Amino acid sequence: RVALQVFNMNGQKVASLVDGHQTAGEYSITWRAQDDRGRSLPSGVYLYRLQVNDEKAATRKMLLIK
Repeated sequence: RVALQVFNMNGQKVASLVDGHQTAGEYSITWRAQDDRGRSLPSGVYLYRLQVNDEKAATRKMLLIK
C-alpha cells in the first residue's frame, strides 16, 4: 500500500494524491495545487508525506509558487 498526501503547515491534510496498491517501479504524479474538493490552494509552504506499507514514511517540504 502506498499513500502520498499533502499537508498545510498546520498539519491539516489538504490532498490525497495516491492511496492504494502500487507495484514496484518508478512513478510520477502532477499536483494541480488543489485540495481534495477541487478548490485552488494559495501559494505557500506545504508538506508532502510518502508512506509505504504503513511502515516506512518520508515527509518533505515543498514550496508552491503561483
